[in-house]
Amino acid sequence: MLFDLAFVWAILIATAVLLYVILDGFDLGIGILFPLFPESEDREVMMNTVAPVWDGNETWLILGGGGLFAAFPLAYATLMPAFYAPIIAMLLGLIFRGVAFEYCARSTNNQRFWEWSFSAGSTVAAFCQGVMLGAFIQGIEVTGRNYSGGWFDWFTPFSVTVGLAVVAAYALLGVSWLIMKTEKELQYNLFDIAMRIAAIVFGFVILVSLWTPFLDNDISDRWFTWPNIMLVAPVPVLVFVCWGLLFTAIRDRREYLPFFATIGLFVLSYVGFAISMFPYIVPRHYTIWQAANPPESLAFLLYGTLVLLPVILGYTAYVYWVFRGKVRAGDGYH
Repeated sequence: MLFDLAFVWAILIATAVLLYVILDGFDLGIGILFPLFPESEDREVMMNTVAPVWDGNETWLILGGGGLFAAFPLAYATLMPAFYAPIIAMLLGLIFRGVAFEYCARSTNNQRFWEWSFSAGSTVAAFCQGVMLGAFIQGIEVTGRNYSGGWFDWFTPFSVTVGLAVVAAYALLGVSWLIMKTEKELQYNLFDIAMRIAAIVFGFVILVSLWTPFLDNDISDRWFTWPNIMLVAPVPVLVFVCWGLLFTAIRDRREYLPFFATIGLFVLSYVGFAISMFPYIVPRHYTIWQAANPPESLAFLLYGTLVLLPVILGYTAYVYWVFRGKVRAGDGYH
């Protein structure tokens, strides 16, 4: 049965991961952009645009990882050993970024060091997330019910390319967020940077999209055989529509449209990823139904999630509403 508890949990986890990618993506993107802004005042404004929300954005990463462990323990036990190294590096990057974020606002003698640390942690975390995504799409070696590959199997030309693509994509999300939240000279400079970053990301999207179908015949068949090609055609068409909106909005110096067009690109890319992978949760080895906990366990977990999820959504929406509007030099909650 398609629409059962395992499917519901797969949707919940996929949604949590997408929300994390979008919400924490522009946080990480701001850190990635730091080296492009030599003025300390500009960097302070950039950080203050996310100061009230950045730590709450990471809630979705915990929900996604915890949900995978609770609902799909076989997938968790198989994927974790395959990605130990990039997961550890990602977590260290996130931790270092969090520490640097707080010290940037409080340190006087070593502020420059902490700003570079914030940028480095953000870049490492983004790159590791992209590398894991690329390695996941490529697939891992599984024997029986255990990962049987090597420690560095995740490190391939394709996964590194996807890692760089995610770094650039987060930078695009970050610059479009900053365009929406800033004004005057800083915003003017951001538009120029946004156009260059958008062109780089566009190139990565084309490269990864053309490369992915050649990784596995099953992926190729889903996109290029009849009648599948007609069913999935709206996705690339809508992607090009979003690209058109994004480039036009940046050229015309629109404040809000670049951010929402970029979100549209992320959502459509995620849909394309789902088309390539579904119903596998461990590519080409385990489907979501094969890796799921018994229905009784999934139901028990779902009761608690249905209580907590509205609370998380509620306080997230409230914080964004309270701290809406422009951020100017001198503003901040520290």
